[in-house]
Amino acid sequence: MIDINTLRQNLNDVEKKLQSRGFLLDKEKFIVLEKARKKLQIETEILQSKKNKLSKIITNDLEHKDEIINLKKSKLINQKINSKQKELKKIQKDLYDFLIDLPNIPDKDVPIGKDSKDNKEIFRWFPKSIKKNFVLKDHVCLGENLKELDFESATKLTGSRFVVIKGSIAYLYRSLIQFMLDLHTIKHNYIETYVPYIVNHTSLYGTGQLPKFSDELFHIKPLQESNKNQKYALIPTGEVPLTNLIRNKIFDIDKLPLKFVSCTPCFRSEAGSYGRDTRGMIRMHQFDKVELVKIVHQEDSYESLEKLVEHAETVLKLLELPYRKILLCTGDMGFCANKTYDLEVWLPAQEKFLEISSCSNMETFQARRMQAKYRDKKGKKHFLHTLNGSGLAIGRTLVAILENYQLSDGKIQIPNVLQTYMQNLKYIG
Repeated sequence: MIDINTLRQNLNDVEKKLQSRGFLLDKEKFIVLEKARKKLQIETEILQSKKNKLSKIITNDLEHKDEIINLKKSKLINQKINSKQKELKKIQKDLYDFLIDLPNIPDKDVPIGKDSKDNKEIFRWFPKSIKKNFVLKDHVCLGENLKELDFESATKLTGSRFVVIKGSIAYLYRSLIQFMLDLHTIKHNYIETYVPYIVNHTSLYGTGQLPKFSDELFHIKPLQESNKNQKYALIPTGEVPLTNLIRNKIFDIDKLPLKFVSCTPCFRSEAGSYGRDTRGMIRMHQFDKVELVKIVHQEDSYESLEKLVEHAETVLKLLELPYRKILLCTGDMGFCANKTYDLEVWLPAQEKFLEISSCSNMETFQARRMQAKYRDKKGKKHFLHTLNGSGLAIGRTLVAILENYQLSDGKIQIPNVLQTYMQNLKYIG
């Protein structure tokens, strides 16, 4: 959530920056709400002052000459104060609802643009051994020929955009998870964390999936032992439970940074993506992802983002998968982000790059929603900065390995770094 004081002090500047994201700020609505808030606050303060003066008069009226009259006046003032406070509470709720629908303000270094065509490519990395001199097959053909990717059974079990993975490819899939978790915990010093895959709506508001992206979630019935008014959904990303670990907490600055990693399933309805990436494992309703979350203070924020991206890149380099690094433009960033890098892996059979990791700095946007703060050396409280990124998406990494490591006879060579996780197996097929 944007700081309301930023709007109060720089409304035109905020309007311009949000417009660069394709968002039209309703300035007039904000001005009307702010004017009403100020008026009610002033009126409430005046009434409170009158009440305080009258209380002194009643206290000092030792002979009780005007006690009945003054008590009636005090009661009337209390009624007016209560009425004004109710009106003020309603206006403050309207302001909150206004703020919670606003996307984050882009960082000054983010290129202005409309969509992915305006993103800025930072660099490409291709290992030397990547070239193939035979006709390449995509992951669907490779997996089905090996009888280890079964889309037909998944459709029978559930529907489209699901997969059943079997045999050696399932072993490769599991090994990828173990490899990534080992890398991020042992080398990058993240704390491995097991989290619930069901979260309440409060958590989803905290990380910004609600209220805007409700249609993209799988909502479920209330838990039997819970408050019947509380609502729940399956997690769309591990970012939600990991980041909400700091909700309503205050940390001393010397306890920062906090670094969490978790491998979770992710559940997405893919609303709005009808007809896109319908073949294979590219866009699924259920997929696994290793999620990295960093909680830092404001001075470390952007250096931490660069490190976060490096940690995700390390996975690709160790797997020797070709990729490129992209800085997203204003129009292509996620709702909560104010700066985002995407890592896109090369799929040779499809001759295209595919997003495999998105690493973002949210600054205080999520922490403000969650009331998550830190205390500096002088005891002053500040909102935390939250960052998250994929380290990596397991299914898409599997797709990239199948396509980049395929051999002319249909076998799949196992990346060197994974062979120790697979009892020194070198090939699938």
